[in-house]
Amino acid sequence: MSEPGVSLQVGNDAVAVITIINPPVNALAIPRGSGMFCGGMDINVFEKIQKNGDLSLLPDMSVDLVVNVIEDGRKPSVAAIQGLALGGGLELAMGCHARVSAPKAQLGLPELSLGVIPGFGGTQRLPRLVGLKKGVEMMLSSRTITSEEGQKLGIIDAVVPPQELLNVARLWALDIAERRKPWIRSLHITDKLGSLSEARDFLAKARQQAGQTARNMPQHQACLDVIEEGVVHGGYAGVLKEPKVFQELVLSDTSKGLVHAFFAQRMTSKVPGVTDVALKPRRVGKVAVIGGGLMGSGIATALLLGNMHVYLKEVNAELLSKGIKSIEGNIKGLVARGKLVQGKAEKALSLLKGVLDYSEFKDVDLVIEAVIENVPLKQTIFSDLEKICPPHCILATNTSTIDLSIIGEKTSSQDRIVGAHFFSPAHLMPLLEIVRTKKTSAQAVLDLLRVAKTIKKLPVVVGNCTGFAVNRTFFPYSQGARLLANLGVDLFRIDRVITNFGMPMGPFQLQDLAGYGVALAVGKEFDAAFSDRTFKSPFVDLLIKNGRNGKVNGKGFYIYEKGAKPKPDFSVLPIIEECRRLTNIMPSGKPISVSDQEILEMVLFPVVNEACRVLDEGVVVRASDLDVASVLGMSFPSYRGGIVFWADTVGASHIYKCLKKWTNLYGNFCKPSRYLEERVAKGLTLSEPGSMSSFSRSRL
Repeated sequence: MSEPGVSLQVGNDAVAVITIINPPVNALAIPRGSGMFCGGMDINVFEKIQKNGDLSLLPDMSVDLVVNVIEDGRKPSVAAIQGLALGGGLELAMGCHARVSAPKAQLGLPELSLGVIPGFGGTQRLPRLVGLKKGVEMMLSSRTITSEEGQKLGIIDAVVPPQELLNVARLWALDIAERRKPWIRSLHITDKLGSLSEARDFLAKARQQAGQTARNMPQHQACLDVIEEGVVHGGYAGVLKEPKVFQELVLSDTSKGLVHAFFAQRMTSKVPGVTDVALKPRRVGKVAVIGGGLMGSGIATALLLGNMHVYLKEVNAELLSKGIKSIEGNIKGLVARGKLVQGKAEKALSLLKGVLDYSEFKDVDLVIEAVIENVPLKQTIFSDLEKICPPHCILATNTSTIDLSIIGEKTSSQDRIVGAHFFSPAHLMPLLEIVRTKKTSAQAVLDLLRVAKTIKKLPVVVGNCTGFAVNRTFFPYSQGARLLANLGVDLFRIDRVITNFGMPMGPFQLQDLAGYGVALAVGKEFDAAFSDRTFKSPFVDLLIKNGRNGKVNGKGFYIYEKGAKPKPDFSVLPIIEECRRLTNIMPSGKPISVSDQEILEMVLFPVVNEACRVLDEGVVVRASDLDVASVLGMSFPSYRGGIVFWADTVGASHIYKCLKKWTNLYGNFCKPSRYLEERVAKGLTLSEPGSMSSFSRSRL
């Protein structure tokens, strides 16, 4: 890897080529070596600032460098872009008088995904180059575009083959100097902004939309404010306002949460004893999926999109046909939404073969079982697989709750039995929990990590227990909501509070989506495993008894009409009243009075408490892995960093006091865990590494 630095070489044509080398972040300003233009600012700086509050670590180059030296300089500058120009890299390029790019380069300003705004003039120059509407859309969504699209929009002046890039850029600079091409200072052009009234009207609508789609995220409104400053008072005024707003945002809780999530996602594939030893991942080319239901067809779809040969097995022709149609529907849906081109869709489907027996399993590299949660059935399947599949074949199960040791107890190949827990819909959800038992080999885990990368899933390696990491941590989520409902709190209010916090839906609507049959089956698993701390009520039984099964049959807590948002179904209230009568925990028979904040805490603090047990038992490698799992598996808001990170911002002491109080009032469901109690006693955060119990070391 090249040493960081800047080089300047002047050719015989009197054109200076400036090369910035600072791998791996902003690799090159003029393509050389790795062929990357500039990936923007080093995000490690954000993390340092957020830890010590030292804003002097931020580079101050927006005016001095980009405006004074480059844009308003006496010599023309041309950016030669290859690979990518993101964040500060694109801002640097937009300060130049022209931009020439190699094909397929990625361009974008993704700063809002880290809780800040562009800080080197991007809020002003991008709308002036691509148009106000497109510029706002790119910034608020953090979406990248290709150099080809950039040329159509006007931000790229020419797309040329990589081997011609530098020569074309040099000639372009000479043409500007000799006035054969225009000398454009992007900060000063306004023709793509529209009239002042049009711009203000559009920005007002954009604010309203951002308020709905980006609740609790101040960077979106702040970005629009800075853009408007430049539209109204001129680009230079906007450039001056940018760094002030940036400095406020980088210290916000939102930015801290998003930066933590960014780094946490890059840590999950580093697994002690697996990725740091002398092992190499084996190629996985052929995969068999057993079960073509919702999960099986989704898993098969994900594998096909990763260019893997897939055998889908079912027990009869009718179910197999349904499974194949589901896969075809998944892929057609991606094409319809513009996520997949037709050619790749056809290629993916050509890799699929449906089977009714194990005859094709003799040379597969991986089998993923995705049948119903039935222990005897799974045990039979794994016994069969051990006899039929080659010795190197990984035997995986997609179970969401069942202990893997039980599934594989009738086999002698427990070293290659592993959990591959996808989340529904499996071809869309990004998380893959890789579950290992005490006997699972490091090689099997490493191979599955490679599979995750191939199919573009983010893996989190977890230990073996009921529910693993995500479902185990969040099993108190619905139970806490039911506790509140049985205490007389309006269930629709509970859902509103949780969605206002940032979850995509509240616990009752989530239960509608999953179906009550699933809730009943999973509830029994958790009740058996953690009977000392489950809140028991006849909630789900009463709903099923009354013919309700959530969204599946259109009868749940909400009314579901095609094309409309779910609406509260008030006909469910008599069932809730019956449940309250049977549970009989309302003080003096009257509903409790609670604030929205207390509702939020009574739903989420028990989840934090279970997360503490997961950490104590070593179910995850590190606390940040559980943060990633909560964000990608349960849609916990990423701008809050994840369940453990958020808990640390709230404070372990406050969480402990609340749980202690509720334990006295409502029982052991809220009883603080030993881990939480110890952390409070020692003044430690929940995420800080510490000694684990002897039991915990057996998990991983």
